[in-house]
Amino acid sequence: MSRVFSGIQPSGELHIGNYLGAIRNWVNIQDEHQCIYCVVDYHAITAEYRPKEMPTRIFDLAAGLLACGVDPEKATLFVQSDVPQHTELAWIFNTVTPMGELSRQTQFKSKSEQNLNNINVGLFTYPVLQAADILLYRASHVPVGEDQEQHLELSREIARKFNARYGKVFPEARTMFTSTPRIRGLDGKAKMSKSLGNSIAVDETEKRLRKKLASAFTDPNRVTRTDPGDPKVCNIFTLHGFFSPSETVQEIDGACRKAEIGCVDCKKKLGDAMVGHFAPIRERWAELRADPTQVHEVLNTGRDRCQAIAADTMQRVHRKMGLVR
Repeated sequence: MSRVFSGIQPSGELHIGNYLGAIRNWVNIQDEHQCIYCVVDYHAITAEYRPKEMPTRIFDLAAGLLACGVDPEKATLFVQSDVPQHTELAWIFNTVTPMGELSRQTQFKSKSEQNLNNINVGLFTYPVLQAADILLYRASHVPVGEDQEQHLELSREIARKFNARYGKVFPEARTMFTSTPRIRGLDGKAKMSKSLGNSIAVDETEKRLRKKLASAFTDPNRVTRTDPGDPKVCNIFTLHGFFSPSETVQEIDGACRKAEIGCVDCKKKLGDAMVGHFAPIRERWAELRADPTQVHEVLNTGRDRCQAIAADTMQRVHRKMGLVR
C-alpha cells in the first residue's frame, strides 16, 4: 500500500471547509492506503495563541477527526510535537533549501497579512517544516487542495537536493488532488476560515448553524424574492451539492432560476440537510469529549508508530550525512 501523509492545524475550530476539503477525503482513502494523519501543532504556533488553550485545541481536534470517521484501526493519528524528529529534519532541510525558493512561496505573503503584528521567521520557513512532515515518513502521496501544490512541489525540490548532495533517502511525494472545489465562507468570497469569521463549525449547535446560514451571502444579483437567480454563483447552492439529496439539488436549481424559491427557503432546506448530516458526528464527538482516555490512547499509539518510522528515517539521514560516531 502507498503511504499517505497529511496534517491539519489545531486552530480551535474544525469547520465545514476542513471537513469537505480534507477530512472527508481522509476517511474515504484510509481503506486503500497506509494513511498517517497529523495534528500539526508546531505549525499552529507561527500565529499568536494562548498556551493554556493549546492542549484543549489539540485534544478537541483529534476527537473531532475520530468523530468524523478517521479510524485508528486503518489510519495512524498523532500529534506533531510528540515526534521531535519533525523539527530535527526541518533544520537539516534548511541547509539544502534555497532562499529564492522560499521567497517565491505565495502563502508567506498571505500568512503575513493575517499576522501583521507577528511576521516571524517561522512563517517564512513554514514550507520547510511541511516538507519535513511529509518526507520524515517517506510518504509517496499527499492529499492537497490546489492552494497547497506550491508547497508540495517545494518538498519534492528539497528531496531532490538532499538526495543529490548526500545520496538517495527520500521519495518525491505525488499530489492527490481532492475533487472538492474551494469552499467559500459565509461571505461568499474568501476561503472559509475561522480567523476571517466566515466559518461554520462541524459541531455547531442547530440554532447557531441556522443563524449563521441565515446571514450568509447568496447570489449578489438577486435583490428581491421575484428576481431569478443563478445557482452557479451562489455559495449556498454549492453547499447543497454536498449535503442535500441529488433530487433536492436539481429541484432547487430549477426553482432558483425561475424565482420559484427564495433564498430564505433555500437556506432552510440546507440547514435541514446539514443538521441531519452532522448529527451522528456531533453525538460521537460528545462521547469522546466525555471519555478523553479513548482519544489519548489513539494518539499514544500513533505517536509510538510514528516515532519508530521517524527514527529509522533519521538513522538513514545521519548515515548519509556523516553525522555518526
